[in-house]
Amino acid sequence: MNRAVLRQPQPRPGSAPALPSRQQARTEATRSRLLLAAEKIFARDGFEAARLEDIAGLAGYTRGAFYANFESKEDIFFALLERWVGQRISEVKVLIAQQESPAKLLRALREHYVQKTKDRRFALLSLEFKLFALRHPEAHARLRARQRRLRASSAELLRRIADVTGRRLPVSCLAAAVGFGAFSSGLSLEHSVDPSMIPEQDTSALLGVFFDAMLGADSAK
Repeated sequence: MNRAVLRQPQPRPGSAPALPSRQQARTEATRSRLLLAAEKIFARDGFEAARLEDIAGLAGYTRGAFYANFESKEDIFFALLERWVGQRISEVKVLIAQQESPAKLLRALREHYVQKTKDRRFALLSLEFKLFALRHPEAHARLRARQRRLRASSAELLRRIADVTGRRLPVSCLAAAVGFGAFSSGLSLEHSVDPSMIPEQDTSALLGVFFDAMLGADSAK
């Protein structure tokens, strides 16, 4: 006996997208609370020492609720990584849309790069996870795949910035994207180890010099 295939009704062209259900809204709220708790626990204890029970407890849930949303501690770290990079990209896109001239945009982007590096929590957590991944092949493979995708998004954004401002990057957009992240992370680490060797003022100055070296050349030259 043939069974009829049930199909979901398709929205009419031009109609508004369906609103999320209550269950979807609850799921998103649970994930957001778990992510916020994980960020705090990772910052306090580090990645390897952090316990799932502490993350779930801080969020007000059980281990069961954690596993209903994330497969592992690595999984929630990757979710944090994607959210963090996504926020940075969104902030830069807003700056691009707001500025009236290439010169003003470059100044705004330079200041944004310097100021964002002052928040060192995620840079240090990322460094710890990279060291963990180098000792664990499966985590290493997952990290490589995620980083390549996220770096590609950052590289595309840099290409857009270069086009809008008329600047010429001295290296490929992908290499520049990696360089911006690596340089700020390295300075964050050195400042955290010994602020007297590289104080905040010097850190900001070095970041500005690096930014100017990467986006200082006019494409017409």
